[in-house]
Amino acid sequence: MENNDPAKGFTVTPWEVKGDVDYDRLSREFGIKKIDNELEERIKEEAGELHFLIRRGIFFGHRELGWILDQYAKGNKFYVYTGIAPSGPMHIGHLAPFIMARWLQERFGAEVLIQIPDEEKFLQKKKLGATLEELHEMAYDNAAYIMAMGFDPKNTRIFLDTEYAGTLYKQAVRIAKHVTFSMVKDAYGMGNDSNIGWIFYTSMQAVPAFLRSVEEGKNIPCLIPLGVDQDVHFRIARDVIEKLGYYKPAVIHNKFMPGLNGQQKMSASDHLNTIYLKDTPEEVRKKVGRAFTGQQATAELQRKHGGNPDICAVCQYYKFFFEPDDRLLEGIFKSERDGTLLAGEHKRDLAEKINAYLGGLNREKGRWEGRIRDFTSKG
Repeated sequence: MENNDPAKGFTVTPWEVKGDVDYDRLSREFGIKKIDNELEERIKEEAGELHFLIRRGIFFGHRELGWILDQYAKGNKFYVYTGIAPSGPMHIGHLAPFIMARWLQERFGAEVLIQIPDEEKFLQKKKLGATLEELHEMAYDNAAYIMAMGFDPKNTRIFLDTEYAGTLYKQAVRIAKHVTFSMVKDAYGMGNDSNIGWIFYTSMQAVPAFLRSVEEGKNIPCLIPLGVDQDVHFRIARDVIEKLGYYKPAVIHNKFMPGLNGQQKMSASDHLNTIYLKDTPEEVRKKVGRAFTGQQATAELQRKHGGNPDICAVCQYYKFFFEPDDRLLEGIFKSERDGTLLAGEHKRDLAEKINAYLGGLNREKGRWEGRIRDFTSKG
């Protein structure tokens, strides 16, 4: 079951994250294994390098990642599956699974399948207020951003559920036969008022985790990078997929990127504390200018006592995406800790880094927008 007990101090479900998430406790309750030093060395050995998101513990947990590496070492290539359910414009907190998927494609030559379930939020969010047609358009916007991140078009398949149902549905039915209402009710907190589309949805989400095995007529390993809040989908699906005679997918989990206010997960509905991929440079500067820092109340006190980079949203944004060089990152943390870097300069530097990244991403997205509908798989 999901951790949604208020007495434990935090809530983590696929649709809601609240409170100060204890990742160690979450891992114990979800049965997630830690990516330890030994496994890091194995990744480095096979990939030739270790991605900084793994080095820094942003990707912190896994299911059967060691097995995936064993298969690869034997010459059995794996494919990668990830995705996003559109509910509005993408924000930088959405990027971690795609950054990891792209790296896995680059370092391991992995084919990447990207599912965009444009029906999910329509079925599950009573207060979203978007029509199915509007979510469909959002899905194409998301798809253009994803491809703009640098995926190899020849080794990437991207699809929307409502357009790829001819391929997905037959396999989803096979999954659905083994998934009872009591299983999804416990896992997702459903009740008697839950619509039947929501109940069936998890079967559609499971299909890409074994789709390549179906297509090739032989078992092909699958690795899924995802935010830890999405783990429940595959805790159900993994056992069912194995019953159908296919490999269980392996999973690698990332932590949540904080909001600019220091809250532990960036929220798409919190417009003031979220950096959207479509934000203008001025919007980014204004938002970052209001960001929570770990610094003292005044410049004088900051110079005298220093601050706490571990609770500083600005430092955490550098840690997540915007300073891949560990040596430079440590310099940023040190300068906040010893009081030599003040909040104004700190925020200006981060805003410029974000704007440089978003500028390049949006230029590339513009090149994809005219052809993304032709590129997505239909079936």
